[in-house]
Amino acid sequence: MVDPTSELGEDVTEDDAPRCEVCADPIVNETTHRVITWVEDGGVRTAHFCSEDCRGEWSPDA
Repeated sequence: MVDPTSELGEDVTEDDAPRCEVCADPIVNETTHRVITWVEDGGVRTAHFCSEDCRGEWSPDA
C-alpha cells in the first residue's frame, strides 16, 4: 500500500492504492480522497475514503 502521508499521483496502480473503508474501491483519484487519522490503544489509525458520501456513511464503531 502507498504511504498514507504521501500524495497519490498518476503512478499509483489499483493494486498499490489505499482502499475505501466503506465500499473497498481502490482510491486512485486524489481529488476525492479523504483520510481520517486518530489515536487508539496507543497507536495511530487511519481510514481512507473515496468520496465525501463514503466518508459520511462511515462510523468508527462499525
